[in-house]
Amino acid sequence: MPKHLIRKFMPDHEKVRNHKHLRIFGRLIHDPNIWHLNRRSVSGAFFIGLLCAFVPIFPQMLTSAALAIITRVNLPISVALVWLTNPITIPPMFYFNYLVGCWLLGESPAFDHFEMSAGWIESVLEQIWWPLLLGGSLIGLITGALGFVLMRGFWRWHVVREMNRRKARREQDSPAK
Repeated sequence: MPKHLIRKFMPDHEKVRNHKHLRIFGRLIHDPNIWHLNRRSVSGAFFIGLLCAFVPIFPQMLTSAALAIITRVNLPISVALVWLTNPITIPPMFYFNYLVGCWLLGESPAFDHFEMSAGWIESVLEQIWWPLLLGGSLIGLITGALGFVLMRGFWRWHVVREMNRRKARREQDSPAK
């Protein structure tokens, strides 16, 4: 099953449970359902993690964790997928989200040049927040849904492949009639 592959990369449950930022969830973090590795839990975690990765919200990890706990999907996977947005990927991802938002609103971009500095972002945030949020939400929903469908399909493909392998082994091991 894919869970053997996923388990290799999963962090230790106790380490995640005792993380200082996740303590705000209290006893909810001890729900065994948010630690399970099954098709429903993993595909739901992909949806939430990818959605939160593209939506320009702060703090993304806590939002992803809260949604994972509420929907009872795999917490570590949903939080780990948020790290698709990191200091290297944020500028191109959020710029693309902004352009998509401008396109959806029928507006032209509000600035001619892009500068990666806190001062510049603060100066244009009032003009770009709505297209950025709208574009990020749409891209997040699309990538989340795509991740959900692909993970469900991958899981199913893997299970069917394993069943066929077992069947072939049984037929090979059984004496010929």
